[in-house]
Amino acid sequence: MGCPLMPHASLLMPDIRLHIGSGPHHLDGWTNVDSQPYPGVDRVVDIAREFPFEDLSFVFAEHFIEHLAYSDALKLLRDCRRALRDDGVLRLSTPNLDWVWASHYRRILSDDEQIMGCFALNRAFRAWGHQFLYNFGTLAATLGDAGFGNVIRCEYGQSAHPELRGLEAHERNPDFDGLSHVLIVEASERGGEPPANLEVPRSVYLRDVDVK
Repeated sequence: MGCPLMPHASLLMPDIRLHIGSGPHHLDGWTNVDSQPYPGVDRVVDIAREFPFEDLSFVFAEHFIEHLAYSDALKLLRDCRRALRDDGVLRLSTPNLDWVWASHYRRILSDDEQIMGCFALNRAFRAWGHQFLYNFGTLAATLGDAGFGNVIRCEYGQSAHPELRGLEAHERNPDFDGLSHVLIVEASERGGEPPANLEVPRSVYLRDVDVK
């Protein structure tokens, strides 16, 4: 008589889900983490300084990564890749720099609109504690540098993984010229590397702007 089939090893492990930068937005079934003791936070941890987690199935961060300096964000993404299981998935939601540029400035012509657009664009960058805004190409390249082998774009609230559907709660603005206000990606697998076109612009930025 043959041996019974055993379930895949990952199916035998508990499903551990980490919600980073949760604030007061508690997700049931997730470990909700924030640097401040908001109601609904399960663990108070400054994950930019320490990342005491491992064997994670899913990591979710909504409108959080843009509040970190670029170098801190890269460290966090590397920590996520290290802590996620081989089949784990990181889902990020962040303002879309392409939408900000197109909707705030690209079509401005008159003097009045130039002035208005300039202040509006700087507000988008600096308001609400923003440190660094991403477009898809830059975020995907940074995730590759962090070790993720696969990065895909997702629609608001949608995912191939049931556990990652319907998580977003942040307000949305209308699309502009086919560009989404929010950039949502899911990163998975291992073996990612930074593309060759990332190093020079990033090095210049880190030298001149992202100074500790």
